[in-house]
Amino acid sequence: MNRNPHIGESFESFLRDEGIYDEVTATAIKRTIALQIAHEMTTQKISKSEMARRMKTSATQLARLLDPQNDRVQLDTLVKAASAVGKNLAVSLV
Repeated sequence: MNRNPHIGESFESFLRDEGIYDEVTATAIKRTIALQIAHEMTTQKISKSEMARRMKTSATQLARLLDPQNDRVQLDTLVKAASAVGKNLAVSLV
């Protein structure tokens, strides 16, 4: 009987075993927020130049925020972006 030793193991425990749980989680959270901001921009018909103006930042900084490969975004930048689309950013420890 061939049994896969990984069956039953959670993905979370796998990531922890590999030592990459925190990194993967941070990237997933950042990507999710960036997608939500991009969705709000589309829904509200906010151009990238208008969004950058509302955030009082450059188009380059906005591009970094919206880039799913860039996981190095500061919390204050995320707060500004949320505010620029009329939303609040909520962060909590669970």
